[in-house]
Amino acid sequence: MQIGVILSMPERILVVDDDPGMQAALREVLERRGYEGDSASSAEEAIQKVSRNSYDLILLDVKLPGISGIEAIPLIKEHGDQGDIIMMTAHGSKEMALEAIGKGAYDFFTKPFNLQEMDIVIKRAIERRRLKNEVEHLKNRLQKDGGIIERMVGASQCMKHVKALIQRIAPLETTVLITGESGTGKELVADLIHSLSPRASGPFVKINCASIPENLLESELCGHEKGAFTGAVSAREGKFELAHKGTILMDEIGEMPYALQAKLLRLVEQKQFEHLGGNKPISVDVRIIAATNQDLAALIKEKRFREDLFYRLNVGSIHVPPLRERKDDLPLLTEHFLKEINVKLGTSVTGTSRDAMEFLMGYDWPGNVRELANVLERAVILCGGQTLSGGELNMAFQRSPRIGDKLNGQAVISLGETLDEIEKTLIITALRKHRGRQCDAARSLGLNPKNLWKKIRKHHIEKVVTVEEPED
Repeated sequence: MQIGVILSMPERILVVDDDPGMQAALREVLERRGYEGDSASSAEEAIQKVSRNSYDLILLDVKLPGISGIEAIPLIKEHGDQGDIIMMTAHGSKEMALEAIGKGAYDFFTKPFNLQEMDIVIKRAIERRRLKNEVEHLKNRLQKDGGIIERMVGASQCMKHVKALIQRIAPLETTVLITGESGTGKELVADLIHSLSPRASGPFVKINCASIPENLLESELCGHEKGAFTGAVSAREGKFELAHKGTILMDEIGEMPYALQAKLLRLVEQKQFEHLGGNKPISVDVRIIAATNQDLAALIKEKRFREDLFYRLNVGSIHVPPLRERKDDLPLLTEHFLKEINVKLGTSVTGTSRDAMEFLMGYDWPGNVRELANVLERAVILCGGQTLSGGELNMAFQRSPRIGDKLNGQAVISLGETLDEIEKTLIITALRKHRGRQCDAARSLGLNPKNLWKKIRKHHIEKVVTVEEPED
């Protein structure tokens, strides 16, 4: 998913007051606070404006020429997507306030009012509208997508449990810890949580804590100022700033250096940090999801992971089961991956034979769903028809270092064998892509057709694709 910061327009506020001086003063105050102000001198004019425009908030005077402000409340409410109404009057009473709120007003001010108090109420009303819009957006998105959760393939009992947890946790603002072996789909779970949350329209930023050197990790997370370290030729935002108003996934959190965990704890608790080389506090609004394939409880005992950080992250918890515990899902997963592989390679393998499925069901899949996808892709490349056979899967397995003979924990594969396998795979992929047209395949590989034919014979793949020996 592409990282992007969503730029929002300033909130629009309509001031309805028959006093031009009050109109001007309120609009000036609102615009200084970053809002976009508009005004009307009567309820009738306000009703005309809301019929043509949408406002995030309406400040409505009670005493107006013609229709009163209180009488105008239900008439304004008739016009679709409008924000809350806050009443204003110089002749306020408890009874008048109750009448206005009973007709749908959000709050009530008595003139002259305190600007600090007005700020608080306006911010609260604007935030209420924002949350309401986000919830509505989420409902519409779910209806449009027909259930985004179905991106996670699986109908086994344990996967139904995982899907139910995702749907329960996603709308909440809690931090989430996703656990599971490598290749089980933890990143997809995080993606679904973000997509099903009120933050779905915001950025989704990912960082792998294991892939970044320790001396650069803090800079990646929190950003840095110009000159903070050698090579810092300009200031740079960190991942947490890029994730503002959205979600950040911290993958392989168990690999985070112990010294940095204290800083992360503060970030999780306060959502505040400083740039490396800076001293200005930066606050962010971000939801944190962490993922790991390690046993964090064991790391805590070994003093390699902070217990307090674990408890801060492990509020919403989802464990993704390994594939060996959900073999009932293998037929669905196989069908799903074959469709993706056909699109990628231009092939038309539609299913598996009975012995092929028995082959798949009889294996424990230590590399989980990721390994299944890779094995199926190798098998499709070797497949000579529209159905994968057990023999073709067996060949695909034999090409895997995980399955091959091992010596001292290392696969026994020579450099020559590795290069031959890469060459064979590239040739088969090119021939399939060009529907057996050897000249086109040769051109895409940078070979002449005669040399390509020699390599086809060398690798014994004449029967895998229909090709003809080129003429001299």
